[in-house]
Amino acid sequence: MKPGEKVLLLGPSGCGKSTLLQVLSGIVPDIIEIPLKADSIVTPSRWGYVFQDPDAQFCMPYVDEEIAFVLENRQVPREEMPARIAHYLHLVGLRLDDTHTPIGQLSQGMKQRLAIASVLALEPEVLFLDEPTALLDEEGTGLVWETIRSIGADKTLVIVEHKISGILDLIDRLIVISADGEMLADGSPRSVFETYKKQLADYGIWYPGVWEDCHTRREAESAAASAMLTGRQPVMSFRDFAGIRGGQIKTSVDNLSVYPGDWITVTGANGAGKSSLLLAIMRLIPTQGSCWIEGVKGSKIEQLAEQVGFVFQNPEFQFVTNSVEEELLYSLPEVEAKERGAQQAAMEELLRQYDLLELRKQHPFQLSMGQKRRLSVATALVRGPRILLLDEPTFGLDARGTMRMLEQLERLRTGGTVIVMVTHDEEIVKRCATRVWHVENGCVKELPTEMSSPLVALAREGG
Repeated sequence: MKPGEKVLLLGPSGCGKSTLLQVLSGIVPDIIEIPLKADSIVTPSRWGYVFQDPDAQFCMPYVDEEIAFVLENRQVPREEMPARIAHYLHLVGLRLDDTHTPIGQLSQGMKQRLAIASVLALEPEVLFLDEPTALLDEEGTGLVWETIRSIGADKTLVIVEHKISGILDLIDRLIVISADGEMLADGSPRSVFETYKKQLADYGIWYPGVWEDCHTRREAESAAASAMLTGRQPVMSFRDFAGIRGGQIKTSVDNLSVYPGDWITVTGANGAGKSSLLLAIMRLIPTQGSCWIEGVKGSKIEQLAEQVGFVFQNPEFQFVTNSVEEELLYSLPEVEAKERGAQQAAMEELLRQYDLLELRKQHPFQLSMGQKRRLSVATALVRGPRILLLDEPTFGLDARGTMRMLEQLERLRTGGTVIVMVTHDEEIVKRCATRVWHVENGCVKELPTEMSSPLVALAREGG
């Protein structure tokens, strides 16, 4: 790679993009020892690396201390640190009343901004960016790329990213990796997209226009199913409900009801309270007020789990076993011997649907981020819940994985399953949602139906 070159690595989930990034930086094999064959390896002397999972790179418990740790290693005088810390936080748009805030209290999107700020504090010549905007809202994503443009004119950038629409004008060179780890294409973005569009589609790799090409849902059929579900009794109702974190109300819902077949996308800025809403529904944080769920007797997690499936924003938070197969088995309820065959068949079908059959014996932590995400959703589905709570279930997924997941969720929805999905992806909101809840400063409000998916209007016409 040439000095100052801006390179984007594209490829399907699990093809080795993150591993290649770690080899180019020297993390592999200098820090992480794995088998490696190479004639020679040349790594930069001053570089910064932003991981997919921001928690993987934090060294200190507080926001200001995390950046101060970098500055100390650069031997920046102590009296200069407060101004430097404020500068780097401002660059990534991380606005805090008190910079001495515990990192654990930040949303995942806010953590990602902090990770980028701490890397910028290194003043690197080369930046390795592994999906740095995966957890950010639209405003935050734009701000991060604007920041990287402003500070990266003379820097070499090597980027792994699925959200390509906002960065193609920044990229000089596009390298595409196939599912088996081979280089498929190398050239300018325009030439690669024009020459290899069929291969990109076959491999399920993101490219401009992929939503229009891959969106195979038949809206008329979905609308008819929505119309058939209209008028049923609610399966979940909120009355003056609130979720509490750190002794403060982080999310609140006044009076809303949820009906069979609802696909509710939960939108809002990073830190607004979207994830807190799902955690509160699942009683994973203290609550007040009422959240009634049909068929649930009590408010213990194990009672809720009989009707509600939950997917964390960070998939690793929910893994408890040593293999993909065991993870699904662990989530299954105890049944009599005569029913185990059907249960096993259902598990096999989930492995097939989520492209996990060949990975069934692997430890969940050995999977790529996209594969972890697919597994986390599969474990939530294995009991056949009536309500699905999904926190950013498509981040880290390639185009094929995203479309397959959305198609599977749509089939469940037309069968009456309720989907409550936190997402920053406007395409999902536009194409999939029957209702949209917007969270601002912790307050959940439903947007007018005309701002929701075309499915709503079509359903009304069909009804």
